[in-house]
Amino acid sequence: MSFNKVILIGNMTADPELKQTQSGVSVCSFSIAVNRRFTKDGEQNVDFINIVAWRQQAEFVTKYFRKGKPILVCGQLQTRSWTDNQGNKRYATEVVADEVAFAGENQGNTEQKNEPVVSTPSSYVPSAYTQPGFANTSPKFEEIPGDDGLPF
Repeated sequence: MSFNKVILIGNMTADPELKQTQSGVSVCSFSIAVNRRFTKDGEQNVDFINIVAWRQQAEFVTKYFRKGKPILVCGQLQTRSWTDNQGNKRYATEVVADEVAFAGENQGNTEQKNEPVVSTPSSYVPSAYTQPGFANTSPKFEEIPGDDGLPF
């Protein structure tokens, strides 16, 4: 069994550029800056993660995101290798985006401002939490008679 899921929130490092494959499929490669949770000697460390988005996701990123904007990316980690023109073996590790969404306080606002936008995981609310009847409900438990013999 295996599992490959990546969830990242970071800031775009450059304006994305939409390209087309020879067969007309939209693709967009970009990178995001993600702060590390732990710092060494008070210095903030940043990782730059390469992302590839295809089809509608690529068009969405190109239309709504610019350098410095916060972005949420869900996808899969993928590695690939090739031989360059000089005969050297090259490797790349990147996230192939399955989902891309707005993150931070100014979600969906495409205006450029000089204010820094802080991306926080708390801005994401799963759609199940917005369903009618979800709020103010408490779990309903019932006692199981004779559960003294259960191993937990």
